[in-house]
Amino acid sequence: MSVMAVKSVLFLFSLSLLGFIQYLFADNVHADPDKTIEKRLSMVEEQIAGRGIKDRRVLDAMLKIPRHLFVDSSLKERAYGDHPLPIGEGQTISQPYVVAWMTEALNLKPSDRVLEIGTGSGYQAAVLAEIVSQVYTVEIRKGLKETADKLLDKLGYKNIKTKYGDGYYGWEEYAPFDAIIITASANHIPPPLIKQLKEGGRLIIPLGSTLYYQTLSLVTKNNKELNVEQMGGVAFVPMTGEVKRK
Repeated sequence: MSVMAVKSVLFLFSLSLLGFIQYLFADNVHADPDKTIEKRLSMVEEQIAGRGIKDRRVLDAMLKIPRHLFVDSSLKERAYGDHPLPIGEGQTISQPYVVAWMTEALNLKPSDRVLEIGTGSGYQAAVLAEIVSQVYTVEIRKGLKETADKLLDKLGYKNIKTKYGDGYYGWEEYAPFDAIIITASANHIPPPLIKQLKEGGRLIIPLGSTLYYQTLSLVTKNNKELNVEQMGGVAFVPMTGEVKRK
């Protein structure tokens, strides 16, 4: 067996051990007839680590967070599958791998302050909040914002601030941000977001003008110039609001 293969086996074993420990000692383990802890472990091992995500903080966050609470109860059995799911108002919760992929790409540090455009269900914000010091998230649909608020508060997240508004304009009050994540597609990067990104900061966005295909793009701001790395194809719902008029 190659050194790479041995490292991979040891890595997955460490995840399995962590999941087993959580399963033994989690407060709600006896009230978990649907085995959601086991499903989270399987999701992380097969869909995320198994597809190349290596950042342990991302893996730990997604192992910890009960994803099924971020979708309608009728979709609970599908919450840990390798696909997006509807959350109402024509919006979706992204598939687990894409959440992990975008989060890892930002190369986050514990001290970072992150702006998210498109709160949606609140799941991506929760993942970020497990990794960084502060998350600021903007949602243009009031109903989704209020639902996410209630769930994030119930789960005890104190380092997430939410705002009802058009994410095209960011959240100038708390700028600049170390990183910005845009969880809806657009055919350009909103200029206010570029302005609110720190020097050396990273921004990730699904760029493209079609409904069914965009290019996930990682943008780094250096000396006021933008370096763009195209990461691969994705499919996100489009941004709404001011972006449509530009």
